[in-house]
Amino acid sequence: MATEPAAAEATVPKKKRSKWKWILAGVLMTPFLGFALWAWITLSFTYSSGDRAGYLQKFSNKGWLCKTWEGEIAMANLPGTMPQIFSFTVRDDSIAAILNGMSGQRVAIYYEQHRGVPTSCFGETEYFVVRAQRLPPP
Repeated sequence: MATEPAAAEATVPKKKRSKWKWILAGVLMTPFLGFALWAWITLSFTYSSGDRAGYLQKFSNKGWLCKTWEGEIAMANLPGTMPQIFSFTVRDDSIAAILNGMSGQRVAIYYEQHRGVPTSCFGETEYFVVRAQRLPPP
C-alpha cells in the first residue's frame, strides 16, 4: 500500500482560538450576571412581612414596558383624622383580580417587603402583596 505523502503534508494546522474573544465575552456577561443575581436575591428573600387594613383608594395596571399592578390603601386610625396612605405592588394576576373590583371598599392585604429591588420593572414599591381579602364594613 502506498501512502500519499502529498496529502499528509497538506494538512491545514488548526486555528488557535483567540483568548480575546473569551475575555470580551466575560467582560460583557459579568454585569448581566451580577444584575440577575442581585434581582434574584432581592426578590427571593423577604426583609419583612405583615398586614394592613383600610379602604382601597387606588388600584391600576401601570408601566410602559413592564406592567405591574400598583395600589394605595387609605388607613384611618381615628374617625376625622387624615388617613395614612400605604402604597403597594401586586405581581400575581389572581390577587390583582381579587382587588380589581374592590375600589372604595374595606380590604386587608398581607404583604412581603423586598428591599433593594434593582428596577421599577418589578414594581414601584418594595411592598408586594401575597394575599388579599374583603373586610366587612365597620
